[in-house]
Amino acid sequence: MDKQRDGAAARREEQVWGFAPVVGQGARVLVLGSMPGVASLRQGQYYAHPRNAFWPLAARILGFDAGLEYDARLRALQARGVALWDVLQACERPGSLDADIRRETLVPNDFPAFLARHPSIVRVCLNGGKAAAMFRRHVLPALARADLECIELPSTSPAHAAASFEQKLAAWRPALTLPIA
Repeated sequence: MDKQRDGAAARREEQVWGFAPVVGQGARVLVLGSMPGVASLRQGQYYAHPRNAFWPLAARILGFDAGLEYDARLRALQARGVALWDVLQACERPGSLDADIRRETLVPNDFPAFLARHPSIVRVCLNGGKAAAMFRRHVLPALARADLECIELPSTSPAHAAASFEQKLAAWRPALTLPIA
């Protein structure tokens, strides 16, 4: 019985919950990860791992200082029409790797309600293959928005070393920039 209880306790400890969306009035681009990693969860910040390329990429593309305090970086994104969120609201995952997400435990965020509140969003940038696969499988079938452009991008995670920073920059630059409406 003790082994069963210990196993159940360990599984509960692996339950992770994502963050609220960061979105400003008139956002046009939504960047979606899968689920924040351990470093992000500990710090309560999107893309907090020091080797994650998201903030350096976004800063370079959108013209702000990647060294700004976190709240200032969020305001810079919002001022440029970019919102942040994750595909998942919750899941069980030991560690930070997307590959370790237990499929049977994933709970997607409520995208129909979110997009109804933010109809100006016209592009979804999917940060990595796992975020893209989960979005297509668990979110897209429930969406009624035919005008939504979805772009799969190379992951900014330090675990995705197959693409260089410059290759990621080349893919992310056109995705994050939209003509002003």
